[in-house]
Amino acid sequence: MKYNGKYSIMDVENIKTYSIFNRPSEVSIRNLVDTVKILKMNVYHEENQQSKNIEYIAKKIVKARKEKKPVVIFSGAHMIKNGLGPIYIDLIKRGYLSALGTNGAFTIHDFELAFAGKTSENIPNALSQGLFGFSEETNKLMNLALRWGNKNKLGYGESMGKLISGEIPNMNYDFPYKDYSVIYNAFIHNIPLCVHCGIGNDIIHMTGYFDGENLGGCSGRDFLIYANEISKLNNGGVCLLIGSSVIGVEVILKAFSMSSNLGKTPDNITTASFDIREANIDDAIKNDKAKSSYYFRDIKSMVVRIPRAFNGKGFYIKGNHKETVVELYRKIIDYGEKNE
Repeated sequence: MKYNGKYSIMDVENIKTYSIFNRPSEVSIRNLVDTVKILKMNVYHEENQQSKNIEYIAKKIVKARKEKKPVVIFSGAHMIKNGLGPIYIDLIKRGYLSALGTNGAFTIHDFELAFAGKTSENIPNALSQGLFGFSEETNKLMNLALRWGNKNKLGYGESMGKLISGEIPNMNYDFPYKDYSVIYNAFIHNIPLCVHCGIGNDIIHMTGYFDGENLGGCSGRDFLIYANEISKLNNGGVCLLIGSSVIGVEVILKAFSMSSNLGKTPDNITTASFDIREANIDDAIKNDKAKSSYYFRDIKSMVVRIPRAFNGKGFYIKGNHKETVVELYRKIIDYGEKNE
């Protein structure tokens, strides 16, 4: 990246990388959930209020898609790191998901699984040894895809979809595990997968392959695509935030405001945040700035502010995604099959 200003910048041309195939990783294809086995499992869930809330959300999702209304999700990277990507893939294939927003880390883990069958580096003392984040293939191929995408005025998600699908000229790399890629499956099923990044947030920003213009251009277009999908919630639908309590919630909030500004005011919506930490919803409802839960943006916006503003109903679903999202998935499929 060129710089002509008066300050000094870090010289990244001598950054050393290593092959992802030589890097120990914590997650592999073997760790991904089997959706067929999930749906066959005889699992008992206590009929508490949260379980009832998950069932309510599942029914709203099925109803929305049956009525051709949007179901929009924003997801953090831990859905991929926890091996739950196949759930998104199955929901895409079954038509229950109309758009998916992600952060940059989501795409990195998804790319690595598709390319190498493993992700989430596991190098002892990697940070102190200067090894954290320097996979050659991840840094090179993803940044080259964004350079091509920006040149052709595409979004981040679509550029990555074309890379994994082999549709970028002179970038015919083998992705032997692409069927496990959420990016790839969204791309071939024409579901917008929109990637929202902050500069310096992700490992692919740390080498000489990176150019902020390419990232900003592609991610900026994805924001407009995602905002357009949110604007379709003007007659009902569902918007979920799953494990992205910083970038995701802010993207959603701005997209809702833009939609309203353009006269496409969302209405009669269902929203929810799926996260793992303790939170007191009343602190956000009462606008109590002395309580920590007031400052949890997902609670304030997804559970209280957005549904209140747009004639909706908001929920906070607390727990490990391996339990809460799996339960939501099972109930979506179960309710959907009963109402075909």
